[in-house]
Amino acid sequence: MDTISCCRVCQNPRLHNFFHLGDHPLANSLLSNPNDPEQKYPLSLSWCQDCSLVQLNETVDPKVLFSQYVWVTGTSQGAREYAEVFCKELLERIELSAGDFVLEIASNDGTFLKPFRARGITVVGIDPAENIIKTANEDGIPTEPVFWGVESAHVLRKKYGRPRVIFARNVLPHVANTQDFVRAIADTVVEDGLVAIEVHYARTIQKELHYDSIYHEHLCYFTVESLERLLREAGLYVFDVNESPLNGGSIVVYASRTPKQTSPRLDGSRANERESKINSLEKWQEFSRAATRHASEFRALLSRVGGNHVVGWGASARSSTLLNYCGITRETIAEVADMNPLKQGLFTAGTGIPIRAPGVVFQTKPDLVVLLAWNFTDEIRESLRTDFSYSGAVITPLPGAPTLHPSS
Repeated sequence: MDTISCCRVCQNPRLHNFFHLGDHPLANSLLSNPNDPEQKYPLSLSWCQDCSLVQLNETVDPKVLFSQYVWVTGTSQGAREYAEVFCKELLERIELSAGDFVLEIASNDGTFLKPFRARGITVVGIDPAENIIKTANEDGIPTEPVFWGVESAHVLRKKYGRPRVIFARNVLPHVANTQDFVRAIADTVVEDGLVAIEVHYARTIQKELHYDSIYHEHLCYFTVESLERLLREAGLYVFDVNESPLNGGSIVVYASRTPKQTSPRLDGSRANERESKINSLEKWQEFSRAATRHASEFRALLSRVGGNHVVGWGASARSSTLLNYCGITRETIAEVADMNPLKQGLFTAGTGIPIRAPGVVFQTKPDLVVLLAWNFTDEIRESLRTDFSYSGAVITPLPGAPTLHPSS
């Protein structure tokens, strides 16, 4: 682990620490045995006085974080449905011809490239998680096992040429060398090409108190202002922005190598950030205090309404931060249901709660379900009703205050 001494975007050394969550295990380092020793690392945030970027102070070796990965995009129905929407919205902004191809950075199992392939468009993915890209390649999505950057982009250009479209979803915040990452994009996409970058929106994190999105994989927490600055310095100019339903609230920015007329949506987002002062240190200090209060409220709610058998749904990375920060173990939540076979049979990092297939968990007739993956609340509650005939009480810990939904 390294600790930064200057901003990850602008290199300014004037950083202000404002939130320390304690020492945490890596969010996706699930255990095969709850008694296994675990490495824990400090988890804290700072704010840059120059470019207003909110960022982690600690950097864990990306090879440790991403070479073997347990998040599989295709396990989420919401992600599969959004992949089609994402494809349509992207193709509304550029026309592709025969010979053009689309490159996705951090393509995981290829879920977001499949709609392009279905339209006859050539696709290429890259991702360092060799255990997951094996599935992508078997599904006919050619995927290279590399980390993206200037050097790897040079090798890929020699093999495939230059793509007309590059998109990177939920990956830029994971990158320590942000300048190398975006410079490689600018150097690789064709002159009249399109770049789309999706990030969890810091305005939503701040407004809805998503402190569970803070973990060692997420190094940067972007607003439109801080993201535009990073891209502009690499020679990429944002001309439009759109909302994404994933991760509890994300944005997609569209950029090109030459400046274009900006959309009313982008102009509105810029104005909204100025008026709401979301890029100020004071707003993030308020966020830190609110997170501390929320953790106490969440523990109190579980203590007050917990039945004989309380289970969770979703052994997500965000659930790791929530459970560890709030100090919740298997004494409170007996087990966690998760659809991902890669996680079943393992135990949550830091808290040692067993992870099992939903069908196994709901055979035990739980009294209460805690939606740890609350960003998929609608999808999960529908599955609870239709797949497992569960009509009991549910807790959604976030967004905002923890909420009990009585039996339906």
